[in-house]
Amino acid sequence: MIICSCNCLTEAQVRESCTRAEGAARSTFEVYKCLGCSPKCGTCARTIRKIMNEALGQGCNACPVAAENACGVAKIAETLTAAIEPLPAGAALTPAE
Repeated sequence: MIICSCNCLTEAQVRESCTRAEGAARSTFEVYKCLGCSPKCGTCARTIRKIMNEALGQGCNACPVAAENACGVAKIAETLTAAIEPLPAGAALTPAE
């Protein structure tokens, strides 16, 4: 099935680009790069991400790089989780000065 009309990318090509043994794509941009093209209209980006998540076992949790906290996505998620403090019950947000 064609996923990207602008570049004529198929679902099989997208899956193969993120499951190959070497140089596997870990972002939608890397999928385009791996397949020798670049995004045009961007309509297919969400579908490509969905296919990648399915192929990798539902996103970063199944990715061996993320499991070792070696990729940028895992590091950002860890940093955000540590930085966000829950508001006490009944507390209201106030603008920063």
